[in-house]
Amino acid sequence: MLRSMYSGISGMKNFQTKLDVIGNNIANVNTYGYKKGRVVFKDMINQNISGASAAGDTRGGVNPRQVGLGSQLSTIDTIHTTGSLQSTGRVLDLAVSGSGFFQATDKAGTETFYTRAGNFYMDNNGDLVTGDGLYLEPKINIPTDAKSMSIGQDGTVNYIDKDGELKEAGQLTLAKFPNDGGLEKVGGNYFRETTNSGTPTIDDPGSTGIGTIESGFLEMSNVDLSEEFTEMIVAQRGFQANTRIITTSDEILQELVNLKR
Repeated sequence: MLRSMYSGISGMKNFQTKLDVIGNNIANVNTYGYKKGRVVFKDMINQNISGASAAGDTRGGVNPRQVGLGSQLSTIDTIHTTGSLQSTGRVLDLAVSGSGFFQATDKAGTETFYTRAGNFYMDNNGDLVTGDGLYLEPKINIPTDAKSMSIGQDGTVNYIDKDGELKEAGQLTLAKFPNDGGLEKVGGNYFRETTNSGTPTIDDPGSTGIGTIESGFLEMSNVDLSEEFTEMIVAQRGFQANTRIITTSDEILQELVNLKR
């Protein structure tokens, strides 16, 4: 069989994966705190027809002759650029302006998840939770009879109690990773720490290298539809071109078979 046919198949598989990632990006264009994905290709192994030779007394040097055997996936990156902030006017809608992630955990604190989606809520006990019921870390509790509350840029949570006195409920912290790209997406707008993300630094918002908290705002997805549609066209044409390679290779094989009639 012709090598070009297998090269075409490898290209088709890669562009299928690229389209999968593009489709997921477009599906999450309005998902709060979503970070888009990007597919990167690399060439596959090259078959040596002949090696290189150095210049001699009577002849110059000769370059190696190699035939490539297709392409393969190099990486599927998560792009952690900051999305635009949308004003909501709701106190418990929080956005991180700069680097850092909110921390969320279950009641037992068995595992900590990280998110940029700051649409938080109060449960029936007054605890601040995510939309899935995970507790914010550190745990913040607001008395259910409080008249109002506010959250500062440094993460300080204040409330007015039933007697009209201003009190502090605690201070939110943010997690900053050495390598954001090493985080693992686990669904539900959450990331999980991995061996390549590094151990996070937990500190107050506004500290060195960590962003501030903006109350009344939500971070939108960083997906750019114009870019995604352009990449979709590139992927479609790339897939189409690889199918032509397979079709042409098949026609050549057909001609070879028809040599014997």
